[in-house]
Amino acid sequence: MLPSERYACIAEIIKQTGSAAVETLAKEFDVSVMTIRRDLAKLDQEGIIERCHGGAVIRKETNYQEKKCAHADEKKRIAQKAIEFVQDGDTVFLDAGTTVYEIAKLLPSKKDITAITTDLEIAYFLNQTDVETVICGGLIQKATGSTIGVFVNMMMRDLYVNTAFFGAHSIDANFNILTPTAEKAVMKRTICEHANSRYLVVDRSKFYRQALMRVNSLSAYDGVITDKDFTAEEKEKLDQLGINIIPVSKRM
Repeated sequence: MLPSERYACIAEIIKQTGSAAVETLAKEFDVSVMTIRRDLAKLDQEGIIERCHGGAVIRKETNYQEKKCAHADEKKRIAQKAIEFVQDGDTVFLDAGTTVYEIAKLLPSKKDITAITTDLEIAYFLNQTDVETVICGGLIQKATGSTIGVFVNMMMRDLYVNTAFFGAHSIDANFNILTPTAEKAVMKRTICEHANSRYLVVDRSKFYRQALMRVNSLSAYDGVITDKDFTAEEKEKLDQLGINIIPVSKRM
């Protein structure tokens, strides 16, 4: 088994069981304890698992309130650019996340908007405005305050929207979007297929991070709205992949 295959298997075991001991993993893959420790160190560095004494545990997603405070100014600038792509009368999908929440705060400035979301905080806010609001029912992921699972996916297969805004947990060096759970990966791909226009809204902190599941590539979106400054080498790669970067202003 190649090291990359072993990493994926270890991550899946920890995801399914919640934790795993070094000795148990060494026996499972017929490798030394030192090899497993190096594997866990790599997975921990990439943010996929969290090491603990004698093994590793699944890494939980960051609490919603912690996310809300991080890069707050950047998220507001991204939202100011994103709202330019919403027209009066649109049906808009809003992914869960604090950057998308900032877009939701600007939606009442448009007329006759219908918003569909998986984010409880966004739904609660919009319910107090004139925006017609639809929430996708499903299992509530308590840490992130969003709905996930089979019922969300079933609902989205029958809905079509003018514009969809997505957040991202991580973006790797090859400009793939990654997420911690398979359920979210399936949901995001489904909604992408049911939107006339789709935009990814991410601040610079999301780049060059790892997570367990691939969602899709940045090239799957009509535009990536971000405050990240790209190097000449990165820009060349983005052009080769057909990725449209929509930069935001450095000041409000």
